[in-house]
Amino acid sequence: MFYLFIGSTELSKAPGVSAAGVNPEITPYTAPADADLIRFGRSRISAGLPMDPQGHPSPALITRAAVLEARFPVTIVQTGSWITASPPYIELGARPAADPRTGAALPGAAAIMESAGFFAKNAGTRPFVMLAESVPGGTTTALLVLRALGYSQMVSSAGPENPVLLKEAIWREAAARIGIRAGDLAADPLRALTELGDPMQAAVTAFALALPPETGVALAGGTQMLAVAALLKAFGAQRLPLVATTKYVYHDRNADFSALAASIGVETWAAPLDFSRSSHAGLREYEDGFIKEGVGAGGAVYYAEREGVPVERIIETTNRLYGKMLAE
Repeated sequence: MFYLFIGSTELSKAPGVSAAGVNPEITPYTAPADADLIRFGRSRISAGLPMDPQGHPSPALITRAAVLEARFPVTIVQTGSWITASPPYIELGARPAADPRTGAALPGAAAIMESAGFFAKNAGTRPFVMLAESVPGGTTTALLVLRALGYSQMVSSAGPENPVLLKEAIWREAAARIGIRAGDLAADPLRALTELGDPMQAAVTAFALALPPETGVALAGGTQMLAVAALLKAFGAQRLPLVATTKYVYHDRNADFSALAASIGVETWAAPLDFSRSSHAGLREYEDGFIKEGVGAGGAVYYAEREGVPVERIIETTNRLYGKMLAE
């Protein structure tokens, strides 16, 4: 089962934080549009194909291709998204995260974790689950939580230029409000989530903690899911799941994916996607550092390969789907 947790944070509306935040009026539609694209092949809650401001398609397109080729089931989990995806979906009762520079980002973190843990325990037995996310601005909330837990490495971004100085400035402001320094919340992950996190982090962490030991589990995403792995470790998880991402995050020169994973002690896998020969510029420019990851794209490729589907088929299907959507 592939679970996609969709959420939101006020930080995504801050200028320069998220590609999805260039137009604050559009930001709330990002995550639910991604969810719709995976399930229906198009967004039912907004017009057009989900893209960044430069016209690069959402990585949900890659996830959609993997789902079509490998035919694994998908469940959407509404986890504090401003706008819900098209039904059906699971509702956890979460709210979007607030701006941690002005107050606690996630005062309902404990309640979200309780709901997600209950869901995991009652979702039925599955031999393998993949937990994915769509949270605009989520690499910044990942950085905040990682810093609070004591990790100094840099997170990735959705564009060729990582707004490192902005992310570090947000950390300093939020830390000053709380009165902490890096690493001060290493022994208090719930407070780290409450003060600095986003609802996806709380939900996926609790869901993974509540799964039975015989269930195989992997996290689909880049440095956002490394933050979840760090939270799992801080909460005392007996095992840390594999983090499956794309080669674009793994080799991102403006981030420290491998070093961060090693510090946490988590294994990783990078999908060997290659759109350099695509007939569409929007996909070819993935090779130049645009988009990189999101909506479980790398994890979906990993899942598909587990089901015997080679990455070449996913690349071909992604190209074909994008061409069809552009034509329509």
